[in-house]
Amino acid sequence: MVHENDSVAIGGADAPAKRDLIAGLEKGLQVIEAFDQERARLTIAEVAERTGLTRAAARRYLITLTHLGYMRHESKLFSLTPMVLRLGQSYLHSARLPRIVQPLLYRLAYSLEEAASVGVLDHDQLVCVAAVSAGRLISNTLQPGTRVPAYCTANGRMLLASLPQEQVAVFLERAQPEQITEHTIVDKARLALEIARARAQGYALVDQELELGLRTIAVPLRNFRNEVVAAMNISVHAGRVPAEQMVERCLPALIKIQVEANALL
Repeated sequence: MVHENDSVAIGGADAPAKRDLIAGLEKGLQVIEAFDQERARLTIAEVAERTGLTRAAARRYLITLTHLGYMRHESKLFSLTPMVLRLGQSYLHSARLPRIVQPLLYRLAYSLEEAASVGVLDHDQLVCVAAVSAGRLISNTLQPGTRVPAYCTANGRMLLASLPQEQVAVFLERAQPEQITEHTIVDKARLALEIARARAQGYALVDQELELGLRTIAVPLRNFRNEVVAAMNISVHAGRVPAEQMVERCLPALIKIQVEANALL
């Protein structure tokens, strides 16, 4: 039974009252998020700088996380432990989306003998939530939990294309595209055209913008309210499948699984 005072608006238009938020939990998660591939080991001062905490507060959070097993401490440097993976595994094991799409991805990937994945948008990044390699290791980014820029991936661009126009405009205004490969689109005007193209044609095709040799095509996945909740792609090695063959070879299979997924979401 839920009492009236227990109800909260989460994910709606109204932000929760400040009294309902636990600042310590929020700051603790910020400390964990301060670590990434480029900054795998940080000092107390560096964590404080990255999170906006005082050095004294950062020290207490790091000591607490170390005590709980989420951090390790060597000399003056802190780093994450594998226990942090439990947080991501909790989502993958409990969320409805990965459980629904995983068996469909198996069918899709093995029907084409190519890699397939499903991703969701998290701010300006694409997060992979399900993937099947079908025996072909094309990219290390095609596995659950990986985060990559949305603007230069097929799944990410398809999800950006599914946003309202005003949100796309806000994204483009704040975006700072980096030249990851020689093929990466960094010009914002051209990027806007590619997002519009994906919206108009119902699929996004990205050719080696995230990684040389990685060519991908993606379609959106919708729930029963017709809301786009994820995107699904097929990834191939550029040396095996020419760009002009991607649509003819991969899109029909993608659409077939897309229809099945939409009926279940």
